This record gives sequence, C-alpha cells and structure tokens, in this order.
Amino acid sequence: MAHPIRGRTAIVGMATAGIGEAPGFSGIELLAQATLGALADAGLKIPDIDGIFAATSTHAFPSMSVAEYLGVKPRYFDSTNIGGSSFEMHLLQASLAIEAGLCDVALICYGSNQRTAGGRLVSMSEPQWHETAYNPRHPITAYALAAARHMHEYGTSREQLADVAVAARGWANLNPEAFARGPLTREDVLGSRMISDPLTKGDCCLVTDGAAACLLVSADRAKDFPQKPVYFLGGAGANWHRSIVAMPDLTVTAASESGPRAFDMAGLTHGDVDLVMLYDAFTINTILFLEDLGFCPKGEGGRFVEGGRIAPGGELAVNTNGGGLSCVHPGMYGMFLIAEAVAQIRGAAGKRQLQQADIALLHGNGGTLSSQVTAFLGSENAI
Repeated sequence: MAHPIRGRTAIVGMATAGIGEAPGFSGIELLAQATLGALADAGLKIPDIDGIFAATSTHAFPSMSVAEYLGVKPRYFDSTNIGGSSFEMHLLQASLAIEAGLCDVALICYGSNQRTAGGRLVSMSEPQWHETAYNPRHPITAYALAAARHMHEYGTSREQLADVAVAARGWANLNPEAFARGPLTREDVLGSRMISDPLTKGDCCLVTDGAAACLLVSADRAKDFPQKPVYFLGGAGANWHRSIVAMPDLTVTAASESGPRAFDMAGLTHGDVDLVMLYDAFTINTILFLEDLGFCPKGEGGRFVEGGRIAPGGELAVNTNGGGLSCVHPGMYGMFLIAEAVAQIRGAAGKRQLQQADIALLHGNGGTLSSQVTAFLGSENAI
C-alpha cells in the first residue's frame, strides 16, 4: 500500500544554470541564477520561499549561506549533506516539511564552479583514516575496486562498462545542454587513458560547472502554477558504510535496501517506470544500481547494458540527459537527476523526449558507494 505522503507535494518550478563552463561565476552565484530561473518558471518571487534545503561542496553551513545570499528568512531549513544523493533525500524532507505545515514553498538547490575553478573543490570522498596508508586516488580508487570485484565475481567485461558510457553519449547527443557531445564508441572508451584499473578516462564522469534548483509546494496548490506539476511519489535512503574499505560487499550497494522501500512507499512496480535516472559518477555505478534496484539479477548488469538496451531506442530509458558521464557533473550530481525527470514528465525534453514519461525513478549516490537514496516523481496521471 502506498504511503500517505504519496502525491501530496509537487515540483512547480525547475531550472538549471551554467552547465558546462561558466567562467567568472562562483558556485553560489550559479546557484542563485538557477533559483531565479526556478522562481520565474513557477511565477514566484524570492520572498515566497520559506523553506531551504541545500547541500554544496564548498559551504560548511549551506542552507544558512543560501538564505543569506538570496535574502531569505526561511521558516524551515535543512543542510543534510550525504554527498551527491543529498537532493533526492531533500525531496523527501521537503515533502514531509510541507505536509507538516512547517513551510509552504521549499527550495532545493545546488551550485558549483568546479571546472572553471580548476577542478578544485572540497571532496565529499576524501580518504578516511584507514585508507590513507594505501595512497588512494579519491574517489576513483574506490569505484575501481568495486568494478574490479564485479568483473572478478561475475565476469563483467570492460567492454560492458564501455557500453554504459556509449549509451550516455547517445542520449547527450540529443541534448543541446550536454557538455560532452559527438561520436563515442566502445573502442574510444577502452582506448582512453587508464586512470585507475580497470576504469579509463571514458569510464569517469565529467568535471563541469553547473547549478540546479527546484521549488516544491503542496499538491493542493500545485495546479495554480503556470507549469505542469511534477508530483513526489515516494523516496527512501539507506547507508551501510562511509569508507569503501568498510563496504560489506563491493558488488552490493545500499540501493538494494533504498530501492524496495521507495517502490513500496510509492506503490509502484518496475513495470510502471518510464524513466530511470541513475547517479553515474562512473560506468560501474549504472551496472550496480540496475542490479540493486531490481531491473536485472545481481551479476547480470554487464550483460543487461549490452546491445544498446539503455541507449536511445533501447528497452529501458536510462539517464536521458547524458548523465554525469556526458551531460554535467559539477562535484555533486543529484540535482540534475531531478532536472531531467521534471523535463521528461513535463514533455519538455526536446529531441530526447520519451513517448511516455509519467513515472521517473531517481537514484542518488553519495560518497564512495555510501549513501543511496531512491525517489519517484510522476505526472498527474501517476496520482
């Protein structure tokens, strides 16, 4: 049975800013640009915001910094930072706050100038004390460990990992906002520079600038706004470890817990899902999450992604914006999962628009396969 929170809140404003390269702007300036865009999208003004949910890569107290910069005095605020999955958790937290009457218009936001700042930011995946002696290169060393173990245990190949990147580029080529476009083949990925065996440069996410923001209100108000409402249907998080060396099994993430609980909360099955947005910081992520979220059995993820199954025209639409691998990845990517799901559900995704996009699964990842948060967004047809 679906949870009472299902469909009780909706996104009524959404915008991105500075995707790719935005020279001359700080991260919080880009965040503000995205916020102003989301307000314009919803027909609202800054004083209408009374709830702030923020996490960034550079602020110790993000919601306070955002409130100060925007000139907002929120009634409710939260700076939960669990890495790149923070924003999927914020969807749940903001929905609960609105339903409880603690705020009326909730802003969820992120911004970073990681690329034009020379790739420098405070890493959410810094080595832990029990890893430092091994001189890991973070965060890629951790993901390479998971990839190597998956290959050893299940026969997953580098070619199958490459297919994830090729599929993402196929979607990016339909997205004019994507940073990396153009031809990409298996051979290109396999032949790119090895970064941390078995992951090459082609297996790694982009380093970009970018910001995104969305505004949530109660479902009772949602139809009064200019844009088609996108409803929050449910969400759940799970966290089994912080450091990769404490991960119970390198081939099984806590998505195997967050996914089923989110499906139950939303009252949905896999057959209901039209769009799957996964946090693809590295190609192994997509394979692990497809398995752990139940789209294929454990160990079958590599074979599942072969043959263009998750590429444009394939059986399952995955990361239709191009993902972190080819669209945008400014340090933390979770807000952009939301942005693409909103675009698809609204029918505003241009050449990459799916024929049916009523229900989207979003899955955020934080740290080194650490925090996992699954959320569902849907159209009015899903209510």
